Amino acid sequence: MRDGFVKVAAGTPKIRVADCDYNAGQIIALMKEAAAQGVKVLALPELCVTGYTCGDLFLQPTLLDGAMSALRMILNETKELDVLTVLGMPVQSNGKLYNCAVAIQRGGVLTVVPKTHLPNYGEFYEKRWFESGADLGLHEFMVTMPYLVDGKQVEDGRMFSGCCLIECPDVPGLVVGIEICEDLWALDPPSNRLAAMGATLILNLSASDEVAGKADYRRSLVTGQSGRLVCGYVYADAGEGESSTDLVFAGHNMIAENGTLLAENRFSNGLTISELDIQRLVNERRRLTTFPASKLDGYAVARFDVKDTALTRPLSPLCLMHIAEPTRPLCRGDGGLCV
Repeated sequence: MRDGFVKVAAGTPKIRVADCDYNAGQIIALMKEAAAQGVKVLALPELCVTGYTCGDLFLQPTLLDGAMSALRMILNETKELDVLTVLGMPVQSNGKLYNCAVAIQRGGVLTVVPKTHLPNYGEFYEKRWFESGADLGLHEFMVTMPYLVDGKQVEDGRMFSGCCLIECPDVPGLVVGIEICEDLWALDPPSNRLAAMGATLILNLSASDEVAGKADYRRSLVTGQSGRLVCGYVYADAGEGESSTDLVFAGHNMIAENGTLLAENRFSNGLTISELDIQRLVNERRRLTTFPASKLDGYAVARFDVKDTALTRPLSPLCLMHIAEPTRPLCRGDGGLCV
């Protein structure tokens, strides 16, 4: 981190539906690429370990066991990486199946967050397979996850999960909140509550298909929510590997900050990277008299090996205000003065 900036990314791995081992390999490669580029927080798409479009295969133990085996592989192969990564996979708890975001770092699971709002209209049938996490309390969502002892992966263990915030003490002001796809489209997105509790960065794991005009609306949702909540918003979308039935997915990845779209990618896999000005967000919230005081309540902790963050995003010389479609860089990436 340098001067309050942290490098974040939305990633879309190339996947094969229901091929968990292959998907794990693609996720590992993307995580290592992100780490090599200095990314500290990485969001991956909804259900990317299995694929979103598995349909009734979600009811098969073979797929669910394969997803957990893939998670073990990912943890083992990335235990040296300090990138906070949030990926999507189905998780069993209390005899039911949940569409979850699993936060991992350095070979361990930090928390598991179930999806709140399940779409069951149009082309979506999520209530056919999944339960909503809306009514689950912090100590009511118990999951079985791999864990490490002295850096070695051991047998799966039971853990209370559902911690909706991840605090990052090494980056002052950085608190990560997680929601999943439809959660953003709902009347009362979980990110509203997460921001009120102190989250300055929201990660959205999504599998949003393409229809005419939807990309513009999706973009307005992401940028608008980042402005309303005075936060960074990273939206990671499923790519063409999911386009195996009658739906089309385009990997519409976005990174927004306080109402401004910083980076966007569509119709390709890979990473979308930018830097968020966490210090600016914290200062802006402090300035706004209508923004409530935050109260951290039930959170996991992620630690980073904090290094200098080289800026790739353009900056305005006036109060670090963002500019649209710049014709040239306005700030040196080596930390020099704006010109």
